Amino acid sequence: MTFDDHLAPVIPLFGGSAPAATPEQGSPGEFEPGAPSDGAWHTTWTGPEGAAESPVEPDEAEYRELAEKRLMKKLRVRSLSEREARAFLREHDVSPEGIEHVIDALLRHGYLDDVRLSEQLIYAGITRKGQGRQAISLALAQRGVPRDVADAALAELADDDAERALEFARQKARAMRGLDREVAVRRLVGQLSRRGYGGSALSVARQALSELERPAARGVRFD
Repeated sequence: MTFDDHLAPVIPLFGGSAPAATPEQGSPGEFEPGAPSDGAWHTTWTGPEGAAESPVEPDEAEYRELAEKRLMKKLRVRSLSEREARAFLREHDVSPEGIEHVIDALLRHGYLDDVRLSEQLIYAGITRKGQGRQAISLALAQRGVPRDVADAALAELADDDAERALEFARQKARAMRGLDREVAVRRLVGQLSRRGYGGSALSVARQALSELERPAARGVRFD
């Protein structure tokens, strides 16, 4: 999964109500500054009591304000993990102290939420990419979702990798009609492995191809 992949609209994954709307869903204005109910958005942060921050050097203030604006623009388009947001700020020369101020505000206002991001990535991996647990786990790690958050989200998944792998293999096998069986097996195993079904790829590929080769059942004729 590339860093700039867009995610599908979120539906309830584990039961209950759907996660809060996110930037990927494209709802106009929902992530404009000032939208959160717990207070208006400021590019120069105030403390929890409303007191202004300690003065910073002009160059640092300019770096931080520009980085905040760019980061907010990015967050209106797609979700980021906390780790990704920190990396973005570092790349824009924001000081460690400034990064902590910005990240804390983003967390408080709900613009960063690793739990919600993990659910989005799992949903996209299953419904759009036909991925197995192994591939989804790797995608979570690559996006910077903390291990404990990823493990908790994956623990809620149904243990149905085998069924999803076979369904995926059946769909792909139809395009391999006429190929030498061993060639078809190798191609199908490769496709399954890339989607995180490596452990069962060979047996699943053979089963899907065997099903495809069986003659259609014929009706019994009575004279």
